[in-house]
Amino acid sequence: MSYRVIALDLDGTLLTPRKTILPASLEALKKAREAGVKVLIVTGRHHCAILPFYQELALDTPAICCNGTYLYDYQAQKVLASDPLEKTQALQVIEMLDEQSIHGLLYVDDAMLYQTPTGHVERTLNWAQSLPPHQRPTFLQVPDLAEAARAAQSIWKFALSHPDTRALQQFAETVENRLGLACEWSWHDQVDIAQQGNSKGKRLAQWVASAGYQMSEVIAFGDNYNDLSMLETVGLGVAMGNADEAIKARADRVIGTNLETGIADTLYREIL
Repeated sequence: MSYRVIALDLDGTLLTPRKTILPASLEALKKAREAGVKVLIVTGRHHCAILPFYQELALDTPAICCNGTYLYDYQAQKVLASDPLEKTQALQVIEMLDEQSIHGLLYVDDAMLYQTPTGHVERTLNWAQSLPPHQRPTFLQVPDLAEAARAAQSIWKFALSHPDTRALQQFAETVENRLGLACEWSWHDQVDIAQQGNSKGKRLAQWVASAGYQMSEVIAFGDNYNDLSMLETVGLGVAMGNADEAIKARADRVIGTNLETGIADTLYREIL
């Protein structure tokens, strides 16, 4: 099989735990681009939190953001396609969050908003502050999350974290059953809430078709449950060694962890 597209999740996959890209991965991806292969970031992140890696990889492709909620063109600095949450849906989620005392980030427009700092929020803020000013994503603490949602043009998703993952799972199930929204785990203690029907695999398939490729020509790398929709629908779905066993079982291939050179090794074997 001749692979013409590489789809990459970021956290837990391309990125190390220190949020860096391995030199071996950078070199292999550079060679793949030079050979005419398209490299696409497919992530749960907001587009403003992808910029440092997008620039380091020297990409010219759009990025699939917030688990497939939207496709962002960095060259034109605009959203190309999207399925955001409706404001009424977001306000219902916020009301339920207040009832359960669960907190997190609200992804809107060009920023990420929070009302109550959590460990996840503070870690993300610390990472942002470590970046050069021109690459820092916009994080804003707001006095009223509901009011901020009403003022937003587009609401991409919620990223919720809680020390009690069982309580978080129960909350996600309630949201799915009561509001009909999509809840996907993007980290062991983080669940994302977005519009029903959005997924990495669906948005990736749309872009692949629009660019004149086939999903069978795509290699995808991922490590978590929000990656399954693309790992199971591409030509070669590759799970990281640090993924849960359930993810590994549904991938075509399992490689080393995000601290090892498995991504580069796979690219040299399959493309280069």
